[in-house]
Amino acid sequence: MVTVINGDGMLLGRLASLVAQRGLAGEEIAIVNVEKAIISGSRARVLANYRHKRERGASGDRWGPFVPRRPDHLMKRTIRGMLPYKRPRGVDAMKRIKCYVGVPVEFVGKEMEVLEAAHMNRLNNPAYVTLGAVCTFLGAKF
Repeated sequence: MVTVINGDGMLLGRLASLVAQRGLAGEEIAIVNVEKAIISGSRARVLANYRHKRERGASGDRWGPFVPRRPDHLMKRTIRGMLPYKRPRGVDAMKRIKCYVGVPVEFVGKEMEVLEAAHMNRLNNPAYVTLGAVCTFLGAKF
C-alpha cells in the first residue's frame, strides 16, 4: 500500500524530513504536486542560494556537487540529504520514496494525505517561493 502525500503548500525541508523518517520506518510513499512545495524566505535570497549551489558544481572539470533542475529530482535530492543514503537501510528507504510533478494517472481519485506539521501558514509568513519557480529559474522545462 502506497501512501500518497500532496506537496501543495508544504515546506520543502519539513516535508522532506517527515518523509525521510517514514521511509526509514519502511513505509512506501509517493509525493505528488512537488512543484507546488514552498521554500520560505525572500525570493531574491532563495534564488541566489540555489543559483550559487548550481554554479558551484558547474565548473568545466565536472567534479560537482551537482544540483538537479527538475522539481521532482530536487525534492528527491532534499530527502536524500536527510537519509544515510550510502548505507543499505538508506538505499532501501530511497527506493520506497517516489516524487512526481503533478498527479500521475494511477493516483487520480485516491485519498491524499496532508502533513499538518509541514504545512505553512502563508498569512503569517508572506515571503516564500514555490519549488517550481526555483526550478524554472534554474532552467528546468517541466
